[in-house]
Amino acid sequence: MIELLAPAGDLEKLKIALLYGADAVFIGGQDFSLRARASNFSLDDIKEATAFAHDKQKKVYVTTNIIPHNEDTAGLIDYLKALETCRVDAIISASPFIIDMALKHTTLEVHLSTQQSAMNARTVNYWYRRGVKRVVLARELDKHQINHLIKQTDADIEVFIHGGMCMSYSGRCSLSNNMTDRDANRGGCAHSCRWNYQLTSDGVTVSEVPFSMSSKDLEAIEQVPYLIDSGVKSLKIEGRMKSLHYIATVVSTYRKLMDEYLTRKEIKDFNPYIIELQKAENRLASHGYLEGLPGVEQQLYQMRSEKPTQLFIGLVQSYDDDLNQAIIEQRNYFEIGAEIEVFHPDGRLSTFTLHKMTDMDQQDVMVARHPQQILKIDIPFRVEPYAMLRKK
Repeated sequence: MIELLAPAGDLEKLKIALLYGADAVFIGGQDFSLRARASNFSLDDIKEATAFAHDKQKKVYVTTNIIPHNEDTAGLIDYLKALETCRVDAIISASPFIIDMALKHTTLEVHLSTQQSAMNARTVNYWYRRGVKRVVLARELDKHQINHLIKQTDADIEVFIHGGMCMSYSGRCSLSNNMTDRDANRGGCAHSCRWNYQLTSDGVTVSEVPFSMSSKDLEAIEQVPYLIDSGVKSLKIEGRMKSLHYIATVVSTYRKLMDEYLTRKEIKDFNPYIIELQKAENRLASHGYLEGLPGVEQQLYQMRSEKPTQLFIGLVQSYDDDLNQAIIEQRNYFEIGAEIEVFHPDGRLSTFTLHKMTDMDQQDVMVARHPQQILKIDIPFRVEPYAMLRKK
């Protein structure tokens, strides 16, 4: 059965990802992980995460995917053994040293990170013979190359389908390190490729318009059926730094797409899925390398596209069936009279008009303008914890 794999930057995001349809999540611990600024998990958090996931027959993978220098290796074996005790389902690694230590000293399942740039069957089979069960392919392969590769290996294959793309080869960038002393391969990427640059020659400006070197984000909605038929074992969404709303929307959309295709063996219309994703996106997207070598239209170059939608206005905490009233945590501005869409964890969408809202002291509130304020609102139908409210 093919897996939908989602990112999680903290426990709340992990629960959201699994409740909204992911089969597994990947998380970063506080050591040996590539997202230094993410809300990385302590060992106690990892224990809670695996307990929550396993209760739902789902999985947790932990990234140990830094490219370590000598000073980064201290405590590795003890950390790997602690992850084993936490009952994580696999680690994701790029370093041969980390992989060897995990295979030698623990029973942890090991997945090869995309940072190793596995692009051909011989490379995949090499790592498989060494004991790596799954290989996350380099992002520079097109869908036909992926299909051909899978036929020549016994390893499970994981492919990125959604999220940020790095302009450097398989994410192995030195730009941030050289310009800001923040090492992208040890968790400190400053996204230098997204800055604006000018081209000069002998002090004379050659390009009048500033440019960036960033690619558009990946969105493989239309390529998912082909990847499923090719035998890909896991479809991976990127974004441990992303918001709750982003994770819920993207995970739910791909979940529904995959379920439709697995049931009917066809997708009659991709547009509803594309429209749904646009509710969470704040950057322009493309199909990356999946349809072949990207052209100019797949790059950002002279544009920045970050435009937060601010559609996500509240997260449901509980619901009182007798009062038809929900307790929510406010996330963006809204007011009485608003048409609100409820985004349920099972993917359903419901709408209502907001007629009454109070604070926790029962004082009427006409406008919700304070982030994370706890409010009571009347909703004429039942809503579940972790359901999301969006502006219609």
